[in-house]
Amino acid sequence: MTFTGKDFGRDFKWGVAAAAYQTEGGWQADGKGKSVWDVFTKVKGKIFENQNGDIACDFYARYTRDLELMARLGIKNFRFSLSWSRIIPNGTGRVNPMGIEFYNRVIDTCLKHGIEPWITLYHWDLPHELEKRGGWTNREIVNWFGDYVSLCARYFGDRVKNWMILNEPMVFTGAGYFLGVHAPGRKGLSSFLASIHHAALCQAEGGRIMRSVVNDARIGTTFSCSYIQPYSDSGADFLAAQRVDALLNRTFVEPLAGLGYPVKDLKLLQRLEPWVKDGDEGKLAFKMDFVGVQNYTREIVARSVITPLMWAKVIKPEKRNVETTVMNWEVYPESIYHMLRRFSKYSSFKEIIVSESGAAFPDKLADGRVHDDKRTEYLENHLKQVLKAKQEGMNVNGYFVWSFTDNFEWAEGYKPRFGLVSIDYATQERIVKDSGYWYSSFIRESNRL
Repeated sequence: MTFTGKDFGRDFKWGVAAAAYQTEGGWQADGKGKSVWDVFTKVKGKIFENQNGDIACDFYARYTRDLELMARLGIKNFRFSLSWSRIIPNGTGRVNPMGIEFYNRVIDTCLKHGIEPWITLYHWDLPHELEKRGGWTNREIVNWFGDYVSLCARYFGDRVKNWMILNEPMVFTGAGYFLGVHAPGRKGLSSFLASIHHAALCQAEGGRIMRSVVNDARIGTTFSCSYIQPYSDSGADFLAAQRVDALLNRTFVEPLAGLGYPVKDLKLLQRLEPWVKDGDEGKLAFKMDFVGVQNYTREIVARSVITPLMWAKVIKPEKRNVETTVMNWEVYPESIYHMLRRFSKYSSFKEIIVSESGAAFPDKLADGRVHDDKRTEYLENHLKQVLKAKQEGMNVNGYFVWSFTDNFEWAEGYKPRFGLVSIDYATQERIVKDSGYWYSSFIRESNRL
């Protein structure tokens, strides 16, 4: 299949993505408060080689040059997140004017270069002071988050029209409040279930608040998703895959779409009852302008008698002898097509944006160039699947590569490199990778219509 950027149409949104904690650095600069990740990364053994995001890509000091580079590559859309604790150091109360001014400068610099800012309000870096009060397990977070959203809408809504409320709520609740492998490092079913319900309330409430303040805003939210298939044709494996699919892919989007939690296919969600109050079902729903789909792989699932609650296990890629990325995720381009097809069936959402797509592979530095053929191949093959979905009538209208630069990849530290632009963390030197030049050339074709 031969294709170019032209095949997606003139209005298709081509972009790149990043997140505050993963790129900004400046963790104590200019009045910023601590986030849960500032604290979690200081606990020995939690992060690969005990690395942290204190400096990261130093975007806080280098944003002008990074945005100039983005503009030179012809990238017209930039998705980035705001650091809640940079704007409101304690999560509530006093506003930090230097934090507001920083994001004003970033937004204005984007617009100066003809780059459309797409802001994510929450990308996992909860203010530490709120975590001390229960964080996502405390229902008060609906009010805390609402105040934060309202403030961001008032300060930035005159120039920013594209907003994403939450980034991947299943990941920050599951990894942060059940497995304990991400900040804040909590474990246990009660913390997990409480955080699920409160995050689901916040994604809808955040949308309502943004709509009330910024009349012409385009409002969405993003979901992590994996294409789930059963290991065999057995009924037991089919039901196991159905349970995992309900947890990973449906728990947050279906309440937002007005369908309620997928309790029928995942009995575990019946245990949400202690945290659900009268009237909550209506509060969970909000008609987003778009949803962001973030798919990196597929998972093969089998019945398991040794994993209570889910009674399912994932058959790891290395046991299936398939190609993987540095993250040990299977390379399976068809997965993004299947997930776009799935999300297109939620009729309450007008549009789908692929708000993250990318891969970490070993890069080769030679003669001042970074050669990353596997990343280019990955992007090209996934874009073929996105185009297939679009040509079949699915309303997918944007693609954002994760990520613009290499960055801090949470518990994996700096080992996985997802960027179109390489960073030498010792010198902060930037080198555009071969994949970055390929993407630049590809998206420029769409501008020649």
